[in-house]
Amino acid sequence: MELNGFYPVIGTTRIRESRDFYVDLFGFEEAFAADWYVSLRRPGPPDRELALLDHRHPTLPAGYRKPVQGLLLNFEVADVDAEWERLVVRGGLRPELKIRTEDFGQRHFIVADPSGVLVDVITPVPPTAEYAQNYTAP
Repeated sequence: MELNGFYPVIGTTRIRESRDFYVDLFGFEEAFAADWYVSLRRPGPPDRELALLDHRHPTLPAGYRKPVQGLLLNFEVADVDAEWERLVVRGGLRPELKIRTEDFGQRHFIVADPSGVLVDVITPVPPTAEYAQNYTAP
């Protein structure tokens, strides 16, 4: 299979608030908008895409028309400490997980979008020796 694109679609009733969250705080741009669906793109290269869908819309099979739950989006950045300062300290977002360094090779913090999707803001760091052996690619 040749994969020409891949992006998450978040099922929510908070489309406007979620759109504003990703546009205002994470640099996404609106590529398409309807009252039930918004497509967001963050120009690259490479392009990054994210969509918001009213979970009640009939484009979804009836048994799956439920709001998002348990989703975690990872956003890798060059300087997680600067993003902590921008988003939490100055920006007022409530951290769901305060900034910290993990032995498995991440310095990160987690915030939540208006739909309850967790956004993990990450800068990779060298893992401890215990975890270094778990990496299969250089």
